[in-house]
Amino acid sequence: MSILTDNDIALLREPQLAHLATVESDGTPHVTPVWVDTDGEHVIFNTAKGRVKYDNIVRNPVVAVSVVDKADDYRTLWLKGTAELVEEGADAHIDSLAKKYLGQDTYPFRKPGEVRVIVRVTPTTKLTRG
Repeated sequence: MSILTDNDIALLREPQLAHLATVESDGTPHVTPVWVDTDGEHVIFNTAKGRVKYDNIVRNPVVAVSVVDKADDYRTLWLKGTAELVEEGADAHIDSLAKKYLGQDTYPFRKPGEVRVIVRVTPTTKLTRG
């Protein structure tokens, strides 16, 4: 059972930018903006093999995700979780994110030889304002 609420799922299904924190090999944080979506249970984003976030997740799958509604700074989602990497369907997935975020049918920033990967984050802890 997911810890995501209906409000969390609604936020993730909108074209809101998220920030993903991974752990570098030296233990320091690495934070990058990512396009996100959800299947109702996981936070899902897409990357390419060889990128820093991909390498960090391979080494240590513990991540944190923050989403803030660009129209309402107080509508947020902050969570920690465990990421898994899946290649199957990743090209179609990045195209669906391009449609959601850019209104384009295909991802326009694809590089030759790039291998896309779906990252599926299982939330383990939701953070609250404190």
